[in-house]
Amino acid sequence: MNKSNLLKAVSILQGGDVVAYPTEAVYGLGCDPFNQQAVEKLFHVKQRPVEKGVILVAASVEQILPYVQLMQMPWEQEVLASWPGPVTWVLPLKQSMPEWVTGGRDTVAIRVSDHPIVQQLCQAFGQPIVSTSANLTNQPPAKSCDEVVEIFGEELFCLQGALGGLEKPTQIRDAQSGQVLR
Repeated sequence: MNKSNLLKAVSILQGGDVVAYPTEAVYGLGCDPFNQQAVEKLFHVKQRPVEKGVILVAASVEQILPYVQLMQMPWEQEVLASWPGPVTWVLPLKQSMPEWVTGGRDTVAIRVSDHPIVQQLCQAFGQPIVSTSANLTNQPPAKSCDEVVEIFGEELFCLQGALGGLEKPTQIRDAQSGQVLR
């Protein structure tokens, strides 16, 4: 990925808009999780109900520590052993997070990705971003920028890149119960 495209994507995120980018299995849509208008725009684009909440993706554990209960918790080692990697964990919040991120829950689904483009994007943006599959609700997710354009049109900026090689979206696990949710 060239630096000018990365900087353009970061500028779009900072401006409160939505970008598409490759993840471990499919293309994702992302935005600034703390910008309500950006998240509402993402929900509108996907035709997704806000009560569902969203997954956040980060470049490092350090990026998520302000938000979640992880260190000195019974699940700390298991979670850290899976990151960076393709496992999304539902973790209890350390501080409140906007309802549009959590769907009104006291937990958040979060992943520290090992995908190089996700890593670069979150590092350059300086915080986690929303990560939801690039599709209309209940439709198959995009697996290329061409498919993103087919679904959402030309106005949505798409970072070109290879998928991470997973066949299905990342596993989601509840840290407190150990239960596999997806």
